[in-house]
Amino acid sequence: MNVLAFDIETVPDVELGRRLYDLGDLDDAAVAQAMFAKQRARKASDFLPAPQQRVVAISVVLRTRDGLKIFSLGDEQSAERELVQRFFDGLERYTPVLVSWNGSGFDLPVLNYRALRHGINAHRYWEAGESDRDFRYNNYLSRYHWRHIDLMDVLSGYGASGRASLDLAAQLIGLPGKLGIGGAEVWPAYRRGEVAAIRDYCEADVLNTYLIYLRFQLVRGELDSASYQNELTVVETKLAGSDRPHLQQYLSLWKTTRHAG
Repeated sequence: MNVLAFDIETVPDVELGRRLYDLGDLDDAAVAQAMFAKQRARKASDFLPAPQQRVVAISVVLRTRDGLKIFSLGDEQSAERELVQRFFDGLERYTPVLVSWNGSGFDLPVLNYRALRHGINAHRYWEAGESDRDFRYNNYLSRYHWRHIDLMDVLSGYGASGRASLDLAAQLIGLPGKLGIGGAEVWPAYRRGEVAAIRDYCEADVLNTYLIYLRFQLVRGELDSASYQNELTVVETKLAGSDRPHLQQYLSLWKTTRHAG
């Protein structure tokens, strides 16, 4: 079974905001501020609706029979269309179990709208049994199927009152939690050209997500204790073999807390 844990980072779609609010003479920073202000007036929050978000990073942990990979799609210069296309191409190639934290509430709706924006074919993702009968009762679209596991949704019992942040859930089981910049800092970091830092932050988030998934698989009986420990060792070995500073930082912090959970 292939598993793909994923996380995205976004910034305001200022091109759309400029059209929506007739802001043709304003620069990107001013357009974004106008978008935030409009949203605060409507919802008392500056968190923009999914169609107004533009993807700047997609990070994944991919587990297959051939091993484990931790990476961000494309590179720092990749256009949004390429990032989104690569994500859906990965589903076509691997047909993985998708794993996310609040993926149903944020990541996937954003990716849906961006695929719509760019006209990206994502047949495997939208399959619901018309071409492949295996997807009739287990597909990526149904909230209660297991082909996409939104850990936040499942662990909360599908109720808003029980939802927790990724950082809290990670620290609950002895993981490092969030590293680097925070979600609210992504837009300022992007404006400064710090795409590499955004991708590093996203990779730390997806590592937390994948490791929570492994613990969840232990809890639901899909992994026994020995298999669970083996999977943790696979992740630790991959991190130890990396020369990337943020992954080394994650490993160092994890080693100090691994047995606390």
